[in-house]
Amino acid sequence: MSSVVRRRPDFLGELARRFGPLLSYRPEITVERLALLASVFFAVFCNSAFFRAVAATGALKGAGGLLTGVALLVMIAALNMTLLCVLLNRWTAKPLLTVLLLTTAAASHFMSRYTIYLDADMLRNILHTDGKESGELLSWGVLPPMLWLGVLPSLMVWRVRLKRRPITRAMLVRVACIALAVLVAGGAALSSFQNLSALMRNHREVRHLITPGNYVVSLARVALHDGADHGPRMPVGANAKVVGRVAGQKPRLLVLVVGETVRAQNWGLNGYERQTTPQLRGIGPINFSHVTSCGSATEVSVPCMFSPYGRAHYDKDRIKHSESLLHVLEHAGIHTLWRDNQTGCKGVCDGLAFESFEHAKQPQVCDAEGCLDEVMLDGLESQIARQPGDMVVVLHQLGNHGPSYYKRYPSRLRRFTPTCDTAELGDCSREQIVNAYDNAVMYTDDFLARTIRFLSERTDRDTALIYLSDHGESLGENGLYLHGVPYAIAPDTQTHVPMVMWLSPGFAADRDVDVDCMKRGSDAPVSQDNLFHSVLGLMQVSTPEYDARLDLFGRCTGS
Repeated sequence: MSSVVRRRPDFLGELARRFGPLLSYRPEITVERLALLASVFFAVFCNSAFFRAVAATGALKGAGGLLTGVALLVMIAALNMTLLCVLLNRWTAKPLLTVLLLTTAAASHFMSRYTIYLDADMLRNILHTDGKESGELLSWGVLPPMLWLGVLPSLMVWRVRLKRRPITRAMLVRVACIALAVLVAGGAALSSFQNLSALMRNHREVRHLITPGNYVVSLARVALHDGADHGPRMPVGANAKVVGRVAGQKPRLLVLVVGETVRAQNWGLNGYERQTTPQLRGIGPINFSHVTSCGSATEVSVPCMFSPYGRAHYDKDRIKHSESLLHVLEHAGIHTLWRDNQTGCKGVCDGLAFESFEHAKQPQVCDAEGCLDEVMLDGLESQIARQPGDMVVVLHQLGNHGPSYYKRYPSRLRRFTPTCDTAELGDCSREQIVNAYDNAVMYTDDFLARTIRFLSERTDRDTALIYLSDHGESLGENGLYLHGVPYAIAPDTQTHVPMVMWLSPGFAADRDVDVDCMKRGSDAPVSQDNLFHSVLGLMQVSTPEYDARLDLFGRCTGS
């Protein structure tokens, strides 16, 4: 009897026979064709945030809107082609495209998720953000777009072989491709010129949503602008001096708290439906309910609020290259100290006393990811004791820095529940996001109350406190999250901020400030432009840069 021998199927061999030719396939193409494929890929798959923003303007409605959409798609692809033809050659094409694909995948995700506009100011914020803050944005939600829009296309790029050409012919072809891409972009623009010109005239900010051009151009602008001049700052108030003080008076101590990402709409003292400032309500400080910020991001607002120019005469270069309010105080003989639980003083305290708590080790309020703001009160007494004269201390909060609002307050202040306990805001309901945010506001209330109690217990100095948030925050209104929207279109939630002032009885009496008068006028519109002049007025500093019209204490001060 014969026997039948059954063979086990060679599974791996079968896969190799079926897919081997495909896996070994390595097409040979020109750099220009690779640039064209990448340009179309970027335009079609990586610009959803841009097209949603354009659709929200009504520009894509009707038959004319369809033509506008097609024209925009073609124009973006042609402009991408122009950019890539300038950047790529046979040696740089693969590594540069890999960087662009991975970066564009991340940019596309965050723009779609949070409606982030990648202009030059936003690039500065990103570049100046420390690892702990940027790490909060890296969650599992970023993996799918990084895989499909970044990793897999990059692998395909590395599979192709790039054709060689004689140098002369390669240059001629490249010039021709650039010229053709420019012509196609121009033709697409002309095909729907009226609608496109109206769109760019009335909604110019949408250009900052076009990837990868938005961050490439913005990065180049930041590199050229920020690296152009590192010289000394222009003096401001070099001849400043304290006037009107009588010998033998107590020295003064002003604590200036620079808040982070607290918006006026959720500030209990402003009439918010929730009492997020219960301790301050009990203290009864001067509360300014209509305060406008200078910018919608820290990189703009902090240097601006400490400058004499402000938003009314805003000049980024002039502010960047000039001394700040703190330098003026130092010129007048008032010692300053910047204590920081953030990413630095943004140039405001250059050359002056500075302390960072980024790597503080107090276990009660710190962990591996950072510290709660109350860490800045640690050791403050000894720092003050070293300076016998007038002193201004700045406490720069971490505050409500997002998206991890749930990390900005201790568990004892988790009053509003349920909370969003992740940095992936898209995974939370708006109620959860607002609850976590409001708990963080309550911690700012707690921190300010602690600081005021510390100041009120001092008998050796007349003391005062000013709190002013740098900018606000969007919590999902109209699809917007976080902050940093270009100032011209930034919503009130990002530019309307809280400000409070508190003076000890001794300070108010010595400076002849009528606190009740201040409270009666605290509903009038003011801005961060008032800070520079109000601090100088309160500390009785005389300098040509001081403008009495912007001094909030001026109308309620006897001298």
